[in-house]
Amino acid sequence: MRKTIKIMLFLLILIPALHLAAIPQEKRISYKYQGTEYEGYFIRVGNNNPLVYLVHDWDGLNDYEIRRAKMLSQEGYNVFAIDLFGKGVKADSMDDRRRLTGELYQNRDKMRGIMLASMKAMKDAGLKETNAVAAGYCFGGSAVLELARSGTALKGFVPFHGGLATPDGQDFTRTKGKIVVFHGTADASVSMEEFANLASELEKSGISHEMITYSGAPHAFTVFDSPRYQKTADEQSWARFLRFLKEEL
Repeated sequence: MRKTIKIMLFLLILIPALHLAAIPQEKRISYKYQGTEYEGYFIRVGNNNPLVYLVHDWDGLNDYEIRRAKMLSQEGYNVFAIDLFGKGVKADSMDDRRRLTGELYQNRDKMRGIMLASMKAMKDAGLKETNAVAAGYCFGGSAVLELARSGTALKGFVPFHGGLATPDGQDFTRTKGKIVVFHGTADASVSMEEFANLASELEKSGISHEMITYSGAPHAFTVFDSPRYQKTADEQSWARFLRFLKEEL
């Protein structure tokens, strides 16, 4: 009888604990670079689960990235949607967006440093920070390629409708992970010439890559509820992205 009671008590403790462990835990995590504080959005599924870094568009970390992060957590990934502008910094106006992104485009070392600081935050949180893929949207896609060129040891780099031009003096000779590019053939902001040039650069550098362009898809084709959203291109690119994560992580 006592043995039965002990087993029942053990199960009463164990079952809720297992249930809680299966629920993704969401929180804001701060990190610093050169004295400036940044704040990302983190979803922890499990310490041993692989990690995806998400880099925001030029309007900053907002509901869009959080929605994508939650979608990825449902697939079993820890996700850190990182902040490149600074804690509490708003990018509400076009002028703000041009200024904030322009500062980072002009200071590539700072752009890289902030992203590396976000990776250290994941290491401090108990995750294997390099068992990861970095993905970004528009400006964030450009940032992800910057991270790839830095030689950061991640499993992959995935820009969605990002800027594809390589800055003068840079190349992909140090890149360690595979690059997968999702682009819209109708993108008026990033030309098919830039798309082709990047493919040639990656091939010349011997970097494993996959580049997909979608007919009729404009710039920012994955942004839900926007005039530019194209359902077919979004769903197909997302499905390939999930397969890529399973292949590499």
